[in-house]
Amino acid sequence: MRRLSFFHFLLLTPAQSLTTLMLASPAVYVLWLSFTTSNYGLDPQFVGFANYENVLTDRHFWTATKNTFLIVNIVVYVELVLALGMALLVASLGRWRMILFAVILVPYGISEVVGVLSWRFLADPNIGLLANVFRAFGGSFNWSRNVSDALMLICAISIWHHLPFTFVILYAAVISVPRELYEAARIDGATALQSFWKVTLPLIMPAAVLAILFRYVFAFRMFSEVWLVTAGGPVRMTEVLGTYLYRVGFRFSDFGAAAATGWLMVIASLVLASFYLRTMYRASFAND
Repeated sequence: MRRLSFFHFLLLTPAQSLTTLMLASPAVYVLWLSFTTSNYGLDPQFVGFANYENVLTDRHFWTATKNTFLIVNIVVYVELVLALGMALLVASLGRWRMILFAVILVPYGISEVVGVLSWRFLADPNIGLLANVFRAFGGSFNWSRNVSDALMLICAISIWHHLPFTFVILYAAVISVPRELYEAARIDGATALQSFWKVTLPLIMPAAVLAILFRYVFAFRMFSEVWLVTAGGPVRMTEVLGTYLYRVGFRFSDFGAAAATGWLMVIASLVLASFYLRTMYRASFAND
């Protein structure tokens, strides 16, 4: 293989510099903003770590953190199980495979706002179809008053809308497993369940970890599902970190605290990402 010369790196420098500038400059500005008090029409004043202290001592921040942690874990793992089951089902089909594949992708083609508002109408406590179904079976579902019902609805909307993303990743991994391995397992007397545990699951594990990583990051910054359904209510009990940041920054005009919240979310995302990237690296190169 031909080695790269200084001239090659020189040609790459403008693109690398532009990419670095576009990615790093907003992050550096937000970091600086997090150490200042800033509002509309006022010059930022340096206050050190005061914004971080105010955010970390705000009970609404910890309510949002708890809800985010709960929603993210439910959404990511329920979605992973559903997507894996659907990937195995679609991969096992014959002529109807592409039709079902297209049907599964439909939620990803719908505007997020339209999807959320449709779910909100379906789950309306008075006239919604879901509420009527619950009542028909003697139960109740009122997300406008009950916090757990609201969080359940938010989880369902997020899973519905992002399931195609996880499905595509896992489906690609499932169909890439060599058929010869299944033939060898069948000759050795393995059942379908044993083939799944011993052949399919180990080979699709890197893709599964990659799907978990991406969905963790996407779900961690969740906003529209919560804001369009409950706007964080009642009494800010269903807020997540994304809506907390929006409320602090654009409702209270406290840009310093909003920037500090953003950087705390970045740090939490990096910690989660490092854990899953390490797991994915071990799963991918365990035998090297």
